[in-house]
Amino acid sequence: MAVLLKAEKINKTYEGVRALVDIDLEIEDDQILSIIGPNGAGKTTLFNVLTGIDAPTSGKVTFDGRDTTGKPVHTMCRAGLGRTFQNIRLFHAMTVIDNIVVGMHTKLKADLFGVVFRLPYYVKREKEAYKKAEMLLDELGLLDLAYEHSGNLPYGKQRKLEIGRALASEPRMLLLDEPAAGMNESEKVELMDHIRRIRRLCSSIVLIEHNMRIVMDISDRVVVLNFGQMLADCSPNEARQDKRVIEAYLGREEKTNAAGNQ
Repeated sequence: MAVLLKAEKINKTYEGVRALVDIDLEIEDDQILSIIGPNGAGKTTLFNVLTGIDAPTSGKVTFDGRDTTGKPVHTMCRAGLGRTFQNIRLFHAMTVIDNIVVGMHTKLKADLFGVVFRLPYYVKREKEAYKKAEMLLDELGLLDLAYEHSGNLPYGKQRKLEIGRALASEPRMLLLDEPAAGMNESEKVELMDHIRRIRRLCSSIVLIEHNMRIVMDISDRVVVLNFGQMLADCSPNEARQDKRVIEAYLGREEKTNAAGNQ
């Protein structure tokens, strides 16, 4: 499979603290990759560097064969990178369908004159955008809620809508930052099925996730970070058996769960 995104010797330092240390990462087409690690391991920082929110202190990022190191977010979005965040960032006063249409902004072309006077070419593009939005909402199982305000949706459906808005830009690679955060068990099961289904809508999916059931069930590959360094890059089964991974993360999680069950 072809390499879609490549990160080479990525370092990121904040006020003397090394958040990322010599990260080398290749992400291929048609792959679900999970990035795991304890809190503070550098997972979201890596996402921010890959998507243009932060520039690396040193190193190089290449997407689809082009150097995208330090390029701004809108450039990365146009290049084909879609992303969600740990904290839901929907426009709560807008309808569900309008949130999806907003996600299409990199694909829609309109000038102020056409928008203000609603010229025929603009009206045509607008109708096409809403038709595509309805199709995507149908895929997400949210079509019956299209004209509800997004702020009125249950938490799990808001998470799903946020993924839909990221998909609206037609990304080649979709990055999901803790998509299961705050979900109950039934919502997590639904999320796993949802991620498997949307795999056909973009070439690759990369997720940061703490829920090991989700990671082990849907991932083709797992990258483990610890203190800003790459600890492992392997299959889910290999990650389960790697003593370093167990000590740094999986074992720690099991101990936490055991303590909580006492």
